[in-house]
Amino acid sequence: MSEAATETKQRTITGKVISNKMDKTVTVLVERKVKHPLYGKYVRRSTKLLAHDEENKCSEGDKVTIVECRPYSKHKSWRLVGIDEHSK
Repeated sequence: MSEAATETKQRTITGKVISNKMDKTVTVLVERKVKHPLYGKYVRRSTKLLAHDEENKCSEGDKVTIVECRPYSKHKSWRLVGIDEHSK
């Protein structure tokens, strides 16, 4: 992880790339488990985030780490830090 991410306490999230069709942008699916307020069962919730991939090195299915940053565009305010696991 870069030094800038640790010094400023930016949010770091791990997710799966579901689309890399855009130029220098990847769509990352982030899943989390949330406890249901009434029934207590854990339910999966997911969020799609757009992340900046400067070198277009991600492919679909990769597990990546992204960090919150300044807005690059209207919907893109996350930056790719690294690829944790390549898809087959």
